[in-house]
Amino acid sequence: MLPSVLRPNETDHLPVLAHEVRELLAVRPGETVVDATFGAGGHAALLAQELHGRGKLIAIDRDPTVRPYFERFRRRAGAQARFLRGDFSVVLRQLADNGVRADAILLDLGVSSMQIDRPERGFSYAADAPLDMRMDPSADLSAQELVNESSERELEQIFKRYGEERYARQIARAIGRRRRERPIERTGELVETIKASIPAPARFGEGHPAKRVFQALRIAVNDELGSLETALPAVTEMLRPGGRFAVISFHSLEDRIVKRFMRDLEHGCTCPPDFPVCVCGRKPELRALNRRAIRPSAEEIATNPRAASARLRAAVKT
Repeated sequence: MLPSVLRPNETDHLPVLAHEVRELLAVRPGETVVDATFGAGGHAALLAQELHGRGKLIAIDRDPTVRPYFERFRRRAGAQARFLRGDFSVVLRQLADNGVRADAILLDLGVSSMQIDRPERGFSYAADAPLDMRMDPSADLSAQELVNESSERELEQIFKRYGEERYARQIARAIGRRRRERPIERTGELVETIKASIPAPARFGEGHPAKRVFQALRIAVNDELGSLETALPAVTEMLRPGGRFAVISFHSLEDRIVKRFMRDLEHGCTCPPDFPVCVCGRKPELRALNRRAIRPSAEEIATNPRAASARLRAAVKT
């Protein structure tokens, strides 16, 4: 049974792969834990329970609207808790540079349920709202600016790279035609444009026809892949020997970055394969805790359909 601080009527979401995260991170009393993507605090509450009132939890999030969730979490956590607002890649690097060390670090990537479920944030293609998609509402670049100011070629590349969208060129051209009449300012306008630009069978295929474009815009607006690539080295620097970290990703682009990073640090030696002996002296820094990405069970997906695309990878610092 989920602890009271995790029930969805209190946190607006269910933490994905909660049992698996708890097992892999294996938090012990007295340790320092970092939840680098705090959101509504579901995972943080789970991990704080393992501290049994002895230890510290550092919560990080770029979204200022999570502050009330953190304050509620802090009152119930039992252990010492601290909230740091900012992009996790920036905050983790600052912590690492200032000598802060941790025993367990979690990154739960992508957009949170509470952001999707608030139409005014502009993340959802299911509700008409201002075209925004900023995880940090004070950030300069919004989806509206990206859609209206990028060239058709740039939009095509964004849709291909971050959304793996088959009809990227047609959609980019349709956006160009529409915005020449008037700027695209709302999610509903963008959805209409996407639907009108793709073949009829694709509108009724698997998933919503705007899903991949919205994903691509969100990733680009928030520089999600760049943040991940910057954060991972800071994570390993922060970890004490024997420290564990886990990453939950929700699409193949993120998972690929995590998998490659872990594999590279597991191998250690970077000498060419034809060298008879190692001359670089580099030792393995990580050991993977699971060889294949862990996926949610059928039971979890039935309870929380948004967990369906989640992948979990974890490693320990050697």
